[in-house]
Amino acid sequence: MAYNMTQDTQPISANAAPQPAAEPRLLAAEVVERLRDLIVQGELAPGVKLNERVLCERLRTSRTPVREAIKYLASEGLVELLPNRGAIVTPITAATVREMFVLLSALEALAGELACANASDTDIAEIRALHYQMLVHHARGELAQYFRYNQEIHLHLVESTGNATLTNTYRGLNAHVRRARYMANFSRERWDHAVEEHEKILDALVRRDGVLLPVLLRSHLNNKMLVVLEELGQQTG
Repeated sequence: MAYNMTQDTQPISANAAPQPAAEPRLLAAEVVERLRDLIVQGELAPGVKLNERVLCERLRTSRTPVREAIKYLASEGLVELLPNRGAIVTPITAATVREMFVLLSALEALAGELACANASDTDIAEIRALHYQMLVHHARGELAQYFRYNQEIHLHLVESTGNATLTNTYRGLNAHVRRARYMANFSRERWDHAVEEHEKILDALVRRDGVLLPVLLRSHLNNKMLVVLEELGQQTG
């Protein structure tokens, strides 16, 4: 089954009351989201130079929000600013992937342990609902939409720990590793296996198994890392 690489976008309502002061920020935020998706989903490949004029035409916006988006994504590690030479999509290296996934797996394992102890029943119900919606997009072969819900699940799990420092640290690191996590689902076989892993993760969370859930999360991230490293090897081989 072919992947549907389209993305969900939420247009600004034409009936919304005019708010001159807020409009530029809204537009900039939308451009950031769309440019991030182009990078994460591989439509703008690692090492590609970001041409502002081309991006303005593609995103149907002016240069100011595009420049702001590029700067913001540079803070997330998705874009590299080159002195007097513009910006490129940050290259992905095997060494960086290993470093990021080792740290991310440790954070998610800790989050799993804390979530089993601290998550409310409502938190778990919300994660379960996100999981089922994610399965719908998996069944339809909609990778971009699937990935959005997948990321929401992981973030909700971390947030359910009630540990703000852990959540903020996780958000910052996951922004850097999001593109690599997306790459781990390029193989349909691996994608299917990732869904099976998520089923086990959800079951352990529902049962509040604070011993098993961290193990499953570590294994899940380690498997993703191995797939990404294999993909990088194919690209450079």
